[in-house]
Order: sequence, then structure tokens, then C-alpha cells
Amino acid sequence: MELGRIKPLAAIVLIVAVAALGWIVFRQSGGQDSHEGGGKSQPAPVKVAKIEIEPIELRRTFSGALEAQAKFIVAPKVSGRVKRMTVDLADTVRRGQVVAELDNDEYVQAVAQAKADLEVAKAKLAEAISAFEIANRDRERAETLRKRGVVSESQLDTVKANRLAKQAQLEVAEAQVTRAESSLETAKIRLGYTKITADWTSGNSTRVVAERYVDQGETVSANTPLLLIVELNPITGVIFVTEKDYTGMKSGQSVLLTTDAFPGKEFIGEIVRIAPIFRQSTRQARVELKIKNPEQLLKPGMFIRATVVIDRVVEAIVVPEQALSTRDDRTGVFVLKEDKQTVIWREVKVGIRDGERVQVEGEGLSGWVVTLGQQLVDDGSRVAISSEPGDIAVPSQ
Repeated sequence: MELGRIKPLAAIVLIVAVAALGWIVFRQSGGQDSHEGGGKSQPAPVKVAKIEIEPIELRRTFSGALEAQAKFIVAPKVSGRVKRMTVDLADTVRRGQVVAELDNDEYVQAVAQAKADLEVAKAKLAEAISAFEIANRDRERAETLRKRGVVSESQLDTVKANRLAKQAQLEVAEAQVTRAESSLETAKIRLGYTKITADWTSGNSTRVVAERYVDQGETVSANTPLLLIVELNPITGVIFVTEKDYTGMKSGQSVLLTTDAFPGKEFIGEIVRIAPIFRQSTRQARVELKIKNPEQLLKPGMFIRATVVIDRVVEAIVVPEQALSTRDDRTGVFVLKEDKQTVIWREVKVGIRDGERVQVEGEGLSGWVVTLGQQLVDDGSRVAISSEPGDIAVPSQ
């Protein structure tokens, strides 16, 4: 008995479902319009936008990092104990400034010893000069006596030989003085090396201490790094580009940079060097940027995002990206005809994309283009242009 009640109920539900489905199909097929408007389908509601002729740029944003424009490692030329460090991390350093001093007692003593050696050499030189002058007078006297026949030829030869010996001793004494002067100068130079200066040759006259490697009291050998001094203005940015973007890179090209350290702040740079080779591991080429950094906000090691204009078209046909649609695997747009009531399908070739703007190429691209509602229309479909506050009004016929 219960089974008999279920069957009529199921039949009723089935009839209601079929009726509802028929009504939906009737509405979609335009049955109501046929009844009220003579068989014409309702216009599809769409939104449109103006097709513009304007410049458009192809931009690429690359991730990279900052490096110091120039680095200078301060190292002593002689060994010794660090007596004093005059600068510390983040201090500003002038070119030629003394940044550290070594214990100089040993070098002061070396200068004193060199001075004493020089005095001895000068004394020996004076003695050699005097002996040479005496030998000269002996030769002159012997030559005079020889003319008179007082001395023999062999005695004259002996006097001449003595003069030559004294001349040689004089030359040796002069050389010893020169060597002693050189040793003194060397000792003074080595003494001067105990005051370690930052003597870079190019770039700005001031730099910043980036790293400090030793402390006061440590003993260091020659050429041991003490400090790393870097130049921060300008600063260098480094990015790596693929083959696809490599050809769009040119020296002198302007670059817009941002960094997480200063949200919303933009920095201006330019491309200064482009590597002529690609790294085999990544198939990318190194590109170096020169970035003005007068306030020294940017620091080496920071990550950056560099936006570069790869290409630019001055007069391009530009439409909103949302105007693009696909029909039969072809890309195109629906252009509003002159009657402002129907649309026509135009196949396009997509060019530069810049945010929500797209460059398109094709025939018949002028006026207005459908940006919303493309799924409701086809080539030749009737449309009704809907608008919202702020939309540009479409001119009437």
C-alpha cells in the first residue's frame, strides 16, 4: 500500500521538473521575445572601452642585489702590534686619513741606526777625499821632480799607482754614503708605514668603513687586512637577464629600482655594463647598474627589484587586456560598430603588454571595444551597452 502512494508522488515531481526545464529552455531560446517582440532576441548587455592610439612600453622587472661601487682593503705594509685603531665600523673615512697605528719602537731604532751608519760613511768619505788630495799633490810633485831628473821613472809610477788607489777608495766611500742615505730613507719609510693610511686613488674623497677585522693589541703581519672601506655613492646594482631580454639591454638605459627596506620609495639608476657572456649554469648574463645614492640609504647586500623598459612603441593601438577573447583558438576583440547596437569580431595579434593595457595589431581597430560580456556575443550580435558611475559615455550616432 505504501508503494502505491510513492509512485504517484514521484510522477508529480517528475512532471514539475520537466515543466521547469522547458520553461528555462523557452526563455533562453527567446520565446518571450517572440511572443512580445516579433521573434527578435534581446541585446546582450556588455561594457565597452575606447580603443586608444598612444605610447606603450614593454617593461621587465628583475630581482637583484646591491654591491659597493668600489672597495678598498686597508692592510699594513710592515708587521707589528696594532697600537691604535682610529676608525670603527660605519665611520666615514677621508682619502689619505690615518686609520691605524702600529707599535713603532723597532722602526724608530732602525732609523737611528741608519743615521749612525750614514755619519760613519760620511766620515770615511771625508778621509778618502783627504787621502785622494794628498795623492794628487804627490803625483804633481813627482812629475815635476822627474822632469828635473831627481826621481826615477819607477818612483813616478809608484806615486801614480798610489793616486789611483786613493781615487778608488774615494769612489767606494762615496758609494757607501749613497748606500747609507738609501738605508736611512728606507728606515724612515718603514717607520712611516707604522701609520696606516687609506690611500685609494679614484672615486669620491670619502668612503665608509664596511668591515673591521682586527682590534687594538693584535699582532699582524704585512698585508694582513685591517679594514674594508667602500664607496656608497653611487652604488652598484647587479641583475641577471635571460637571452630573451638580453637584446633589450643597452648601456645608458634608465632603470627604476625599489627595495623592501624603503617601501614606496623609488630610486633611479642606469645600465653601465653588460656582460658579453652567459653563465653556463643559469644561462643568464650579468648586468650592472649605476645608482645615485646621495643619502646613502642603499647598502651593499640589499635586494632590489629593477624595472627596465625593454621596448617602446610611440603610436600603438591599445585596448584593455580584458577585451581579449578567444574564438576557435584565435585571439581577437569585439569592436562596436558605428550603429552602436552590434559588434563585429576582429582577429588581432597581441604585442606589448603593460599592466592592464595591451598593444594589438589588426584591421578595423577603431572606436570602442567590448571589455565585459564577450561570452554572450558573437560576430554580428546585438548588444546593449551598460554603464556604471565613472564610465566614459559612448557617443550616440
